[in-house]
Amino acid sequence: MHGMWRDGNHFELLPEAARFLPAMFEAVDGARHSVLIELYLMESGRLASEVIEVLSRAADRGVAVLLLLDGYGAMGLAAEDRRRLEAAGVALRWFNPLGLHSLARNLTRDHRKLVVVDGAVAFTGGFGVVDEFLEAWYEVAVRIEGPVVADWIRLFSSLWDSPMSRGEGAAALVHGLEEASAMGPGYRGMRGRVVWGQGYRYQAIRHSLQRQVSGARRRIWICTPYFVPTLTLRRRLLRAARRGVEVCLLLPGDSHDHPGVRYAGQRFYGRLLRAGVRIFEFQPSFIHAKFTLADDWVSLGSCNFDHWSLQWNLEANQEVEDARFAAEVAELFQRNFAASQEIHREDWARRSRWQRCREWLYGTLDGLLTRLR
Repeated sequence: MHGMWRDGNHFELLPEAARFLPAMFEAVDGARHSVLIELYLMESGRLASEVIEVLSRAADRGVAVLLLLDGYGAMGLAAEDRRRLEAAGVALRWFNPLGLHSLARNLTRDHRKLVVVDGAVAFTGGFGVVDEFLEAWYEVAVRIEGPVVADWIRLFSSLWDSPMSRGEGAAALVHGLEEASAMGPGYRGMRGRVVWGQGYRYQAIRHSLQRQVSGARRRIWICTPYFVPTLTLRRRLLRAARRGVEVCLLLPGDSHDHPGVRYAGQRFYGRLLRAGVRIFEFQPSFIHAKFTLADDWVSLGSCNFDHWSLQWNLEANQEVEDARFAAEVAELFQRNFAASQEIHREDWARRSRWQRCREWLYGTLDGLLTRLR
């Protein structure tokens, strides 16, 4: 599912936590009316303490602070931290806490990442509130102003008031938020739309990417930490490479929080390399970012290219059609390619028997996972 393409927006690329965390904290510290936050990962630690402090300051000023956390992804948030949030006046809700209901329902997680301040500025990306984002993981976010912020608010509102979300306080969102975003400062030439998915029923993010891959004429550059693409996407990437489009994948190297997912995806390397796809494995750290560039179209947000994102999770991405923004994203890709090890076809063909065994094992497990649906 997706919102309308809207003109008059401004998007600012914020690569690395050293840029996006201060920008978010500054926005929340400046909030006058409302702060809406939706996250998958939040666990107690240094970053969580900083976030709780900044949200508490906002609530103390009379700002309505609404925090929606996934019932599984935020299980690491200690009871004391939960009490601190509630004592400060933060309205806290939990999406789909684990329960004795169906397996499919327990597997459905809210993987979206969103911060909206005063209905006028929003942030999205792949971030969470865990200490790994301070230094250990490479992540990217985008700052959003303009009419598309209203679509992010509607997305948050629909889940906050959903029967799947449980908690106390703030039964309805602050009135006038959508109007505030629509009346924000105007910008020329930056088109954008919000695209979201809800498990295997609504895969608009995947369908949008597939259309872009099929229609791209110059480049398709994809960064994802969990690369286990569907057969349809693999075929479209292969066809694009064979018709002369520059297809590049920026993927994690040995630093990975789920190595088995990496091995499952590596079983596709051989065929991709033979078709002319270039594969870069990022070396400095685990790259957790999810962003894609196809000609001058950019998609950035929460969605990975694995079966969890595409079949079970609630996901949301910001799409942008703007040559200037695309040039910034291309420059970011180039910097990260330079910090990566390129996998060459000849070297990959000589990989060890043990590596091939791991690809087979985790690929088999991945195949079983696709039939759980």
